[in-house]
Amino acid sequence: MRGRIIKGIGGFYDVLLDSGETVTCKARGRFRNEGVTPMVGDLAEVSIPETGYAALDEILPRTNALLRPPVANIDLLVVVLSASVPKPDWLLADKLLIQAHTLGIEPLIVLNKIDTAKPEIADQFRADYAAYRTLLASSRSGEGLEALKSALTGRISCFAGQSAVGKSSLLNALFPELSLETGALAKKTDRGRHTTRQAELWPYLGGAVLDTPGFSLFELSELTQDALNDCWPEFGGAYENCRFAGCRHLAEPDCAVKALLDEGKLTQTRYARYVEIQSEIEEKKKHRYD
Repeated sequence: MRGRIIKGIGGFYDVLLDSGETVTCKARGRFRNEGVTPMVGDLAEVSIPETGYAALDEILPRTNALLRPPVANIDLLVVVLSASVPKPDWLLADKLLIQAHTLGIEPLIVLNKIDTAKPEIADQFRADYAAYRTLLASSRSGEGLEALKSALTGRISCFAGQSAVGKSSLLNALFPELSLETGALAKKTDRGRHTTRQAELWPYLGGAVLDTPGFSLFELSELTQDALNDCWPEFGGAYENCRFAGCRHLAEPDCAVKALLDEGKLTQTRYARYVEIQSEIEEKKKHRYD
């Protein structure tokens, strides 16, 4: 039988079969010998004996895989930002968008808590991410929930972002039967307490959704300049017109990407974060053998 792993704890895996039945399986011992670790989201072949546990026989090829959290075959990465408290971590959002691009995952950027939005944050959100599919939402007022529901239908979706931006609250608003624990904000720091403790998929409208831990979900890897260019849709093909091949779009003369700033096709805030990420990648290259 074939199905999808929706949960894994202590060597046991819950698999949602194509028939709609969920079975608990033990992985074959050879997976350990082959260095293969089953992941939530994996499509798998399962055998069910007359007695004892069902067995996880084969892991089918993955279209993509995230390491933190360990989850495979994601169609949609829902990057959630807060419109009020906590302050949005724009840099983390941009890094998550890079991750989505490099793994071939479609991104959807959601500005949550729009009912308490600070106008300047909503304005920056619209300007910075004009090249992306975006959504304004509120789990309290219900704004944007139908559009979010439609985006999730038939997709394997992963929610990501810093803690306390309301990922679990959005999921609770969409399907209350989950009753996910939501994080309260620490009064002194405005930072959320971690509430989601394990990766688990919940079947939903022909697809499934996964709520993931907040905080640093992304570790920036080395990228070539061409690969980094491709992660900024605002750049378009402008970098091909830069004066120098391999232009990093920093202090080089006649840079076509920096010209986009004057044309209003690239915001100063998005560009500043590009510079920060570019610098971080360069540092990793310098210390790769340390």
